[in-house]
Amino acid sequence: MNYRTLLFIPGNNPGMLQNSDILGADGLIIDLEDAVALTEKDAARTLVREYLTTFDTTTDVFIRINPLDSPYFYEDLEAIKDLDIKGIVLPKAGIEPMEKLDEYLNENNLEFDIIALVETALGLELALDIVQRSKRVIGIFLGAEDLTLDLGAKRTKESKEIQYARSRIIAASKALGIQAIDTPFTDTDDIEGLKIDTQNAKNLGMTGKTVISPRHVDEVNTLFSPSKADIEYALRVVEGVKVANEKGLGAFSIEGKMIDKPIILRALNTLKLSGQYKEEYDELLK
Repeated sequence: MNYRTLLFIPGNNPGMLQNSDILGADGLIIDLEDAVALTEKDAARTLVREYLTTFDTTTDVFIRINPLDSPYFYEDLEAIKDLDIKGIVLPKAGIEPMEKLDEYLNENNLEFDIIALVETALGLELALDIVQRSKRVIGIFLGAEDLTLDLGAKRTKESKEIQYARSRIIAASKALGIQAIDTPFTDTDDIEGLKIDTQNAKNLGMTGKTVISPRHVDEVNTLFSPSKADIEYALRVVEGVKVANEKGLGAFSIEGKMIDKPIILRALNTLKLSGQYKEEYDELLK
């Protein structure tokens, strides 16, 4: 599944946990790290366990554990290893943390997916190498707040300071066929700013975005969903490919524009995102 939105839920907030399944996000990230004070780590683990063993969730759940260089990494893993969750968000993703996490999951026969949270300068530069250390990785998540702190850059709403980071995450993700997940927009009241930031990320190639407020879910879902015009154009491309194949044509045009393989692939991706993809389309490029 491609996650347009991944909504953060503090692991020590029972109210948000109980309502998390109806907030419209494609996936949830229950946070045991930054959202939980050091004095509340144990209580948060207990609360998360009680919630996930008591309530059935229809939304995919990921849990952000604490980093390897903290005292809580293995304690978190032990607490969640038998829970019915989709996977784990690995903070401060690096080569050693990824290897240690993959080793733990293999030793315990766990089938959790991994989202690598890249939020350091070294992690950014090694992103492609890091995610290749485990076949479980389904996406790379850019953590801009910690990254800009590490870089000594000023974090701004315009986000020019993270354009290189976004592009590097996107390139690594696309190279491996996994998801590129954008950093959250932290001003919960600035909906117009959220729209601009999300559109900029999407234009660069991000496939989804994390959000920290339920108010942001619908806006981000909409922006990462194909528009009616996008879907209609994709369907015209697909029909054009069918006709061209039947006639033995190597090329064709739509609205005066030559249609080549990248345009066809983009059309197929649009239909996959829209839910209108058909198995018969698998044969179009063969």
